[in-house]
Amino acid sequence: LLFKKQMCCKTPKEIMEQELPVGFRFYPTEVELILFYLRIQLGGGDATIHSLIPVLDVFSVEPTQLPNLAGERCRGDGEQWLFFVPRQEREARGGRPSRTTGSGYWKATGSPGPVFSPDNRVIGVKKTMVFYTGKAPTGRKTKWKMNEYKAVDETACV
Repeated sequence: LLFKKQMCCKTPKEIMEQELPVGFRFYPTEVELILFYLRIQLGGGDATIHSLIPVLDVFSVEPTQLPNLAGERCRGDGEQWLFFVPRQEREARGGRPSRTTGSGYWKATGSPGPVFSPDNRVIGVKKTMVFYTGKAPTGRKTKWKMNEYKAVDETACV
């Protein structure tokens, strides 16, 4: 817990320059993703943070390509990779984003759920998606899963 408190006070550059001891890995919590990393990105970003969490339209690549496109601290991790995904223009205007790739599509499963801060404020929304090969609605479900996090709004992160 002390390590996380110290990490939140550092700049992205200081975090990247910090060597992690053997056995440690970059595995931020949902709250850290929203209140620290996503807040920096929404505030204009910091070039250093993109080596941790790169900007990538994950819907323009196949899921099998994602591990090689991950940031420095996630590359080689067999469990998770993190990306900032730019909003599509149609989504920004209130429409549904296109979640299709060359070989299939990402489909939302279940209902989006709230992400709470330690003091019980809703700071974001989490949506889970699964990748299907082929075309909807007859696609075949795969093992690929993605969690999408959205900040409720920028002021909720302050």
